[in-house]
Amino acid sequence: MFGPPGAGKGTHSELLVNKYQLTHISTGDLFRKNLGEGTPLGLKAKTFMDQGNLVPDEVVIGMVETAIKDAGHVKGIIFDGFPRTVAQAGKLDELLISLGHPVSGMVSLEVPDEELKNRLKLRAKTSGRVDDQDEDKINNRIKVYYAETQPVIDFYKTQEKYYPIHGVGKIEEIFGMICDTIDKL
Repeated sequence: MFGPPGAGKGTHSELLVNKYQLTHISTGDLFRKNLGEGTPLGLKAKTFMDQGNLVPDEVVIGMVETAIKDAGHVKGIIFDGFPRTVAQAGKLDELLISLGHPVSGMVSLEVPDEELKNRLKLRAKTSGRVDDQDEDKINNRIKVYYAETQPVIDFYKTQEKYYPIHGVGKIEEIFGMICDTIDKL
């Protein structure tokens, strides 16, 4: 599941997990867990997250690899918020191919910037997430997405595994489009 901050990755990932009995690996959840537990990894990640920047690839890849191995035998995995860089996408491909389960596809939620900002501000009120409460951090997160994360789209386009979904509208309608795409994979 791919898209900028506030596109609906978490919402739709949760729905997909329930419908298809998938294992959900969210780097945001992994970071928040480590932050909440005050682990060294969490403290390292916090420095970057508080500024609205991406956590270094080697830290993220290590966390995701551990989560995959801890998941054991599963029906499938949905990655939410990962990969965020081309280097992460390459490492994920290597890891999953070595396990005999290559990436099936990248579903990307496409949402205009103003809608993203409105969603993040609303989420700040309901979730209390610090990274959603400051407009400068929101703008930086969106800017970082375009500069560092959006190039991952080209990585999967070259493999013919990129599936864009218009992410504005009713959740049920968007989810229906995502499921139609997944069912064709």
